[in-house]
Amino acid sequence: MTAPPPPAARAVPDVPMVPKAPVAPAGPATPVPPAAPVGHPHVSTRVHEPRREDCPWCGSARLRNRLRTGDLRQHRPGLFTVDECRDCGHTFQNPRLTAEGLAFYQRAVPGAPRDPATEGVLALRAARHRRRAAARAMLRFGEPESWLDVGTGHARFPETARAFFPYTAFDGTDLTARVERARTLGRIEEAHRGALTDARIRARVAGRYDIVSLLHHLEHTTDPRAELLAALDALRPGGHLLIETLDPRCVFAALLGRWWLPYDQPRRLHLLPLRNLRTELEEHGCAIVTAGHRAAHVPHDLAGAAALALSHALPAPDTPWRAIPPTPGRQHLRTALLHAGIPLVAAAAVADLGLAPVLRHTPFANAYRIIARKPRATAR
Repeated sequence: MTAPPPPAARAVPDVPMVPKAPVAPAGPATPVPPAAPVGHPHVSTRVHEPRREDCPWCGSARLRNRLRTGDLRQHRPGLFTVDECRDCGHTFQNPRLTAEGLAFYQRAVPGAPRDPATEGVLALRAARHRRRAAARAMLRFGEPESWLDVGTGHARFPETARAFFPYTAFDGTDLTARVERARTLGRIEEAHRGALTDARIRARVAGRYDIVSLLHHLEHTTDPRAELLAALDALRPGGHLLIETLDPRCVFAALLGRWWLPYDQPRRLHLLPLRNLRTELEEHGCAIVTAGHRAAHVPHDLAGAAALALSHALPAPDTPWRAIPPTPGRQHLRTALLHAGIPLVAAAAVADLGLAPVLRHTPFANAYRIIARKPRATAR
């Protein structure tokens, strides 16, 4: 194997291979340093778009920085900034990741370790219960003929909702091949691979569905307003839009800062206040049937913060993107210490669940649900 060039001869990549290295400005792409495993699928590339000076939702230039943080959950390199609009409250990643950057940070990497603390919290948070609650919320409107779940992934939600709506035809969209595997498994009937805003998919689903659901999907999209309008186009007149998303106005966001799990940088690009989303739907003629936090609150704020802080405080994990060769036994030590800290995370999770019945009625609620009805008579 050819020896790596001396440090002085290397250009600093836009995605630094050492987490504390500064992010370089525009420049030519450089290869992954030889310390990365041979055959590793990613290469260093430009991952950020230019920083914008105005709000992507209302156009105001009155922005303030909300936080700067690294990837606290997966420990991938990079520094990310979240800004907030002082006028409308829209909160967004700025500068935003490019398509290549999104692919890099969302891609599963062989050999990447899993932190028991953070991964356990994300898996534990009663996902099946939340899916059942979202499906039950639509029972009041009767049995729909067709339902489109946007950003469905493995179609866990359609699989759960089928217990309540056995005669409904469920379809799904997703950017990845997961949606096609879900169709093969019989969880959905039609799989649309790609963004709902893609002209080809948008034409295929236009006006076909009685219900369109966007469950914790808008925060991952590059243009949530365009995604919202595409979802309305997919509805039949009189159909219902079901949305659940995170609320940047949550008090926990201010108290916990970068340790607030819903920030999840760099994978979440936008956080929309309830007022903004409600106003947008009403401007397009929709009637708001339900809008509130009580049913959508996810009790994981304290446990998530504890897990992230614990993972961050321990020795850095041995990851495929570290430029420094792994120290023998480092990952074993880290894993042992993480397991030792699990009781702390578990205690925080118990506190989350105990406080949830009260917090979901207060500004501490971290998510909200909107059910909106598209106008019956005329299109937007």
